[in-house]
Amino acid sequence: MKWIPNFNSSNSLRVIFVIAVFILLFLSSIAYKHNRDLDESSKVVMHTYEINIQLERLMSAIKDAETGQRGYIITRNARFLTPYIYSRDKVNTSFITLKKLTADNPKQQKNLEKLFKLIIQRFVSFENCLKYSDPKTYDKRKLDNHMFGGRILMENIRFQVDEMNDIEKNYLAKRLKIYAAEISLSPLFSISLFLVALSFILLAYRQISRDFERLKIYNKKLLISSGLMAESESIGKFSTWQWDLDSNKIDYSDNQFRLLGFEPNAFVPERATFLEFVHPDDKETVAKSMEGIVEKKQLPFVYYKITRPDYEIRYFKSTGKLLTDQQGSKILLGINFDITDEHLLNIELQERNRELEKSNKELASFNHVASHDLQEPLRKIQTFVSRIPEADKAVMSESAKGYISKIEVSAKRMRVLIDDLLLFSRTNTTKKEFIKLSLNELLENAESELAEIIEEKHAVITVSKLPKLAVIPYQIEQLFINLIGNSLKYSQPDIAPEIKIESEKVNSADYPDLLEPNIKKFHKITFTDNGMGFDPQFKETIFVLFQRLHSKTDYPGTGIGLAICKKIVDNHKGHIIADSTPNKGSVFTVFLPE
Repeated sequence: MKWIPNFNSSNSLRVIFVIAVFILLFLSSIAYKHNRDLDESSKVVMHTYEINIQLERLMSAIKDAETGQRGYIITRNARFLTPYIYSRDKVNTSFITLKKLTADNPKQQKNLEKLFKLIIQRFVSFENCLKYSDPKTYDKRKLDNHMFGGRILMENIRFQVDEMNDIEKNYLAKRLKIYAAEISLSPLFSISLFLVALSFILLAYRQISRDFERLKIYNKKLLISSGLMAESESIGKFSTWQWDLDSNKIDYSDNQFRLLGFEPNAFVPERATFLEFVHPDDKETVAKSMEGIVEKKQLPFVYYKITRPDYEIRYFKSTGKLLTDQQGSKILLGINFDITDEHLLNIELQERNRELEKSNKELASFNHVASHDLQEPLRKIQTFVSRIPEADKAVMSESAKGYISKIEVSAKRMRVLIDDLLLFSRTNTTKKEFIKLSLNELLENAESELAEIIEEKHAVITVSKLPKLAVIPYQIEQLFINLIGNSLKYSQPDIAPEIKIESEKVNSADYPDLLEPNIKKFHKITFTDNGMGFDPQFKETIFVLFQRLHSKTDYPGTGIGLAICKKIVDNHKGHIIADSTPNKGSVFTVFLPE
């Protein structure tokens, strides 16, 4: 939510501020005279108060030392000695200040010297008590004597302090009479100052009320945001944690406890505690990553396993970043992801991929071997049929002649099918070696291969300049042969085939549903003909293996040619599509990456 300033409110506050400044200047001029008159009285009064304060501080330091000493003797905890250790410096500081404050008062100077001697004796008593309370030098009788003696010294110190305080109180009483007489002369000043202060308080209260309302709104949003974050962690199976490296304190989100198999706040988060959950195989890795956090100022992705209390093993991924706040404290903010489901899925996918790869190898081997093994009996069939002399055919019945003719046709079709299967198998299994060549050269080779049928049908092929790309040469040449051959095969009767081949460079972003977005540039090559075309509903089916749109008696073929085209384009990380209008022609579009 964007904050829009309230200019009317700002102008009003400016006017109030200007008026307040003038009032303060006026009051300051009045106060200057009074302050000048009261300055001397105030100094005297403050002098007395400072002496009282310093005496109180001196007593407080000695009491703290006494309390710390007792605590240490009782508990033997060295923390109780902290007040005792620093009490000497406090006493010396107060004594120096008192000596300066009483420099003009000989009586107080003598009292101060007595007091200092008593304090020195008291600290000697402290040291003796500590000495004889130590287990190594313990002496109960001496300890009791020094403890009792210390109490008497403390009473004498209090007496001396009270005597100095009484002297100062007498001085203070006399000085307060003078101070009260002078301060009574300025009631108008006090009332005016009070009213001004009240005005500022009211204005401050108004602003605070507004800020408080805004704060309530922000707190409400923060609560909603915290709730959404907690739900997000639960749904997304992740958690957050903070590690204050200065205090070595670690805080977990509620879902971090759940991911470890506990209810929220079930234990105190500590580094050692977390390592107990880490699987033994990964403890060393996780420990090293923790040690390198300060040096690297971030925690790179760490993959490891944890063992829950029910002995279930979960897979985690963690990352973090070192942050430094305004006070200079170093805090590591981290995120843990439970990737168990993804890990198990990856294992399953890897296993399936291995099975699929094995199956593909077996299938490729089967196709290759089967195709080659089928050629031998087919060759014999064609050979024996061709050796039947015409004289023998003349004495055969018409039905026998028909059977012989059908055998010859079927053998030819079988030969074409085997050759296409071998070509398709070669497209799948042959080593894919990319060479940068001009596609126009490969197209010329394809036209040479089809020269006889091109001449027979009086076909006209128009070719624009094609790009120079890194391709598998024999596969792209076969792609051109199949696409041009397809247009020649399905040309319209009594109409000379016209095939137009064009190329242009395009962006993958222009075809988001077709092309790989990681590859920015593609070359779009279109093959347009004036053939008989096909029903557009089959524009995807025609690329499926063994799919035919016409009867084998109408048009020869095996239904493998366009499937080979698609496989070749896939090998080049490209895409092929087809479109057509019956009796008007077809358009085959090939996208090859730059």
